[in-house]
Amino acid sequence: MPFYPDKPNRRRPIQFQQLRVNNRIRAREVLVIGPDGQSFGILSANDALAQARRAGLDLVEISPKARPPVCKILDYGKFRYEMSKKEKEARKQNNAAKVKELKFHINIDEHDYMTKMRHAEDFLFRGMKAKLMLVFRGREMQQQEKGREIVLRIRKDLEHVGVADAEPKLVGRNINLMLTPIPLKKRVRKYTDDSIEYEGEDATEDGDDSEDSGDDKDN
Repeated sequence: MPFYPDKPNRRRPIQFQQLRVNNRIRAREVLVIGPDGQSFGILSANDALAQARRAGLDLVEISPKARPPVCKILDYGKFRYEMSKKEKEARKQNNAAKVKELKFHINIDEHDYMTKMRHAEDFLFRGMKAKLMLVFRGREMQQQEKGREIVLRIRKDLEHVGVADAEPKLVGRNINLMLTPIPLKKRVRKYTDDSIEYEGEDATEDGDDSEDSGDDKDN
């Protein structure tokens, strides 16, 4: 991402649809940077474009709000390709840092179970970690074996998109299981459609949180 000379302490991503290239550049004069990073100084837009054409390249306005605007001589097709790769990598790293939490209970019905499977599969398929918690409420602590069976089923049902970081572990009133996405080429969808947005249903998980707190206090 380039620095904008008019605001040197702030980075902003380049938006391809906003870039002006070659004859679309409107400024009369521009600060020109050559393909190797050398400065050609301030030139008229026509002279800058002629300089780019002599090099067999494009003139791209990379900092339109600078005074004068900054243009760079480069291969625009290659530039777009490289920027797209960087943006995809940045999104991938951003997802990898996210951990999504999903809560289960020992009396969960099959419909709710599959809803949570769709959430978990979608998160893992998109490269996020999933922290799955089997929460015991009140006297349910006496049914730890049943809870462990549900957690093992979860791990099995999601093995096509994620792998457990460790064996399920009882922590307080929860059995926790952390799943990390398997390599992208090995991930498949069984419960979800990649054309549907599932993350919008996260409010369901927030509702579970409030219910858990109340139940624990009452018991």
